[in-house]
Amino acid sequence: MTNAKKPQTRAPKIVINEEELAHIEALAEGAMLRNPALADRLLEELGRARIVKPNKMPGDVVSIGSTVTYRDEATGQNKTVTLVYPEHADIMHQRISLMTPIGVALLGLSEGAAFYWDTRDNQRRLLTIIAVAQPSDTKIGGAL
Repeated sequence: MTNAKKPQTRAPKIVINEEELAHIEALAEGAMLRNPALADRLLEELGRARIVKPNKMPGDVVSIGSTVTYRDEATGQNKTVTLVYPEHADIMHQRISLMTPIGVALLGLSEGAAFYWDTRDNQRRLLTIIAVAQPSDTKIGGAL
């Protein structure tokens, strides 16, 4: 008999900053024609999210501008990215657009949350959020 924790089969709880909600909803609605599956997924995430005022936003939750480190449990590799709106995405600087499958998956999660993510080649991976830093804690404009 083992006491090892199994990953949650239901989606982890998410929290969204009230000030970002309208912009995120507009992006999802705008993506309906170009990428309906992604838009639906984002709207589904927003629908189950707890919406909070900016001053009540927990510091360990991924929001727009957050730098997040997550571990791929299959490979043991850590990756650090910053979640941004699409117009600020820059893969060379690890700035990941909210309007990507991994961006949607990361939004609103807190440190310690584990979630399943399907890669482009249809592999299911378990990812765990290791650390979250907010924009005031990071050097967005400088060296990442």
